[in-house]
Amino acid sequence: MSSKQREIPNKLERYELKYLIPESWIEPISDYLSIYCSLDKYSEKNSDNFYMVYSLYLDSPSLTFLKQRINHVENRFNMRVRTYDNVKCLPCFLEIKQKKSAIMKKFRTMIDDPNWAEYLVNNLPEELASNEVVSLYYRLIHSYNASPKVFTQYRRKAYISDIDDYARATFDIDLQSCPQSEFILSSSYYRMSNYDNELWFTPGTNVILELKCYTRHVPFWMIDLIRKFNLERKRFSKYVSSIAEAHSLVPILFNDRSSGII
Repeated sequence: MSSKQREIPNKLERYELKYLIPESWIEPISDYLSIYCSLDKYSEKNSDNFYMVYSLYLDSPSLTFLKQRINHVENRFNMRVRTYDNVKCLPCFLEIKQKKSAIMKKFRTMIDDPNWAEYLVNNLPEELASNEVVSLYYRLIHSYNASPKVFTQYRRKAYISDIDDYARATFDIDLQSCPQSEFILSSSYYRMSNYDNELWFTPGTNVILELKCYTRHVPFWMIDLIRKFNLERKRFSKYVSSIAEAHSLVPILFNDRSSGII
């Protein structure tokens, strides 16, 4: 079975290396990646190889997860619900991303039940309660009284390695967000705001390039790519940037930007 046919595991530990690049770099970097990687199943379906990603981020009433990120808490996490279909909004994926030092641990599971939000708020049916990731997600929601805070969308072009057990490269463009207080994977109630501007991006850049791989092995082609294009790693948090734009928190967070909160 080729790498591009493998499903991403429900639990994995990986490095996530982020770089801010100009849009003009997408094509030459894609040419380089095509030697080692194939487009993922979503990119393959679109003529320009970009597809939409929709995410609903949760937080506590006092924005605990946001504050952990800003204060560089050693062991922190965030919670989101993701879909690639903004009409049916199914299937959706419950995701928890826990960061400890340089390692990101990701928990992810797919749900294809239109009543998923009701279950999370009230009680899980037996078939979902037996799912380890769903059960953890449910406990965190009720422990932190977490609820939706911001909805984001962007366009992604993604590659998956043909020669490694797990390695990915993604380009994210056209980042937008809006406030969201309900378990709705849609922007229909609010006007979206762009957050791919120079407030959050290095001048001259508007694309997030992200390289992801297992912690036990960083592929040589990934190291060569970094060297070939002289890439400089940058901090960037979609959650911090999107919630700041959506909830008018920019002045507060921008005062701390020198500390690298994003």
